[in-house]
Amino acid sequence: MKVEITKEQYLTYIEKVSEKIASEKNYITELDSITGDGDHWVNMNMGFQKLISSKSDLEQLSFNQMFKKIGMLIMSTVGGSSGVLYGSAYIKAASEIGDAEIIDLALLLKVFEAKLNGIMERGNAKPGDKTMIDSLYRGVEKFKEAISANKSDKEVLMAFKEGAQQGMQDTKEMEAAKGRAYYQTNKGVGHLDPGAVTMYYQIEALVDFLLTS
Repeated sequence: MKVEITKEQYLTYIEKVSEKIASEKNYITELDSITGDGDHWVNMNMGFQKLISSKSDLEQLSFNQMFKKIGMLIMSTVGGSSGVLYGSAYIKAASEIGDAEIIDLALLLKVFEAKLNGIMERGNAKPGDKTMIDSLYRGVEKFKEAISANKSDKEVLMAFKEGAQQGMQDTKEMEAAKGRAYYQTNKGVGHLDPGAVTMYYQIEALVDFLLTS
């Protein structure tokens, strides 16, 4: 297989993520009630539902402009820090897309590296802080390693997904350096970070979609 993502495919991926987030309402809400405010699912679901309802408008834009619009829609819809962070991620990634009409594997890596850097810069956070960054960072690192090892596109995607999953799992034993969990006595140790979980869901949905489309 060869990775070649069109605008239409990316919007279908957004729909897949929306379905996944919606289906995990109880789990994410329970998890966030332990480590945060309990509103992470509501915020994330609201954001993706907004993107779905804006699909007809997004379809009219270039890839670059679509990413910028997604970023702005998320910023204006999603409450809490997630809206600002995801919005910043998409706007940062738009600059990497430029005039491209297709996202191949090399550009996909640049897009996710830009998202990672956008989130870290805006959130003033780093890997190991027990946030969404941990899933994304580990996924991107495994992505780069697989490309450097000349793995096939399928193997690179699987490495991306597996890295993100490991990053998510690693947050269970981390002490929170950000957010409400930081103020808890145990700093959230023993529980997965909900932001890391929903970030993993997005990477999982993308990889699974690309592998079956």
